Amino acid sequence: MTIIRKLEMKAQALYRKQLVRGFCHLYIGQEACAVGVHAAMRPQDSIVGNYRIHGWAYLMTKDISCVLGELTGRKFGLSKGKGGSMHMYGDNLYGGQAIVGAQGPLGAGVALAHQYTKSGGVSITIYGDGAANQ
Repeated sequence: MTIIRKLEMKAQALYRKQLVRGFCHLYIGQEACAVGVHAAMRPQDSIVGNYRIHGWAYLMTKDISCVLGELTGRKFGLSKGKGGSMHMYGDNLYGGQAIVGAQGPLGAGVALAHQYTKSGGVSITIYGDGAANQ
């Protein structure tokens, strides 16, 4: 949790220096949710996230430089610097979705893929109160 908080504080500092373009939706205050769910995940399980994805991107990749690289538009970023704050992808990390609630159908599709391929994986879809209200 501490690493995610420090990552987000760094992201906030980079955003304030205008080194992060576009939006920068921070995960501050939600670290325990990600750490708790991640602790129960198995290697074959997947996560489909919302636009507050930085904490999950770190947990799924264990690479702070790739997360910060994506935020600052670098080629070594998780999405080659093209996705920015909301669109980070990795192994079993099906990114953040900029459209509120868009992760629901995507999570169902990932779950179907797990079932179809008999991977034994579980698709975990996270969303906030805004998506729950739509």
